[in-house]
Amino acid sequence: MNNLGISAKKFFTNKNTITIIGVVAILVILYFMYTKTINTATQKISVPVAAKTINPQTQITAEDIKYIEVASAAKPDGVVMNQNEILDKYTGVGCTIPEGSMFYRSVIVNKEDLPGNWLTLLEKDALGNLQKPYYFSVNVTTTFGNSIQPGDYVDFYVKTYGEKDTLMFGKMISNIKVLAVTDGEGKDVFRSSQDIGSPAYLNFGLSNELYDLFKKAEYLNGVNIELIVVPHGGAVKEEDLQVNVDSDTLRDFIQNKAFDLESADAKAQQKKAAEAAKNNNSNTNTQQQN
Repeated sequence: MNNLGISAKKFFTNKNTITIIGVVAILVILYFMYTKTINTATQKISVPVAAKTINPQTQITAEDIKYIEVASAAKPDGVVMNQNEILDKYTGVGCTIPEGSMFYRSVIVNKEDLPGNWLTLLEKDALGNLQKPYYFSVNVTTTFGNSIQPGDYVDFYVKTYGEKDTLMFGKMISNIKVLAVTDGEGKDVFRSSQDIGSPAYLNFGLSNELYDLFKKAEYLNGVNIELIVVPHGGAVKEEDLQVNVDSDTLRDFIQNKAFDLESADAKAQQKKAAEAAKNNNSNTNTQQQN
């Protein structure tokens, strides 16, 4: 028995034996690690992909998403795995997601990150009619030092002159929500807090009726009337201006003035056309006589 113990002790203390056991142990560990890696790499996972081609700047809905199974090793970096991180997001500018393609973080953006995204904020009236987008020309001064921002509400005043050059001043419309403030290239002025641009337009939505009114006021602007934008509830900073007419009176005035001006323009165009025709006939007769 003692001889057996001594033999076993000599066996396990032999350097060659220890080396062989160590090599075998390392091989076993490597085998299990390799097997685990292979199993993990070939394990199937569900990945959301585009159920159909999604065009640039398009909202992604549940109908746009389906799942496929792929080997986990085949999933590229930057792919979104959670459907909740995709739903109601938008494809970026110039980013098309082909049918069957995975959703990459680099091509998915929030609505507020889209240039011109304010068009998606237009609302519908009770009859389901979508508001019309309107671009009101402004500058740094008329926006009170660029203090009017998206989400703010504004009022529009009109300054004009009626019969006998009587000053007319009043609020044409109030409580219009500004959806965006853009520069001359249509870019969001407040896209970066570090580099605020110069405002060129206040962008908002209007019903058909108000859109028509604004277009007529714009047609008259600088000729017969002046449109002044003011933060909602604020006052026009001209001491000599006091509200002396109501909104309905101003709207009727704009409608009538625009009609008169359009009629005058139409008559002027007809007169020019008649004169051109007369001159043409005169030249034709002269050529025939010669």
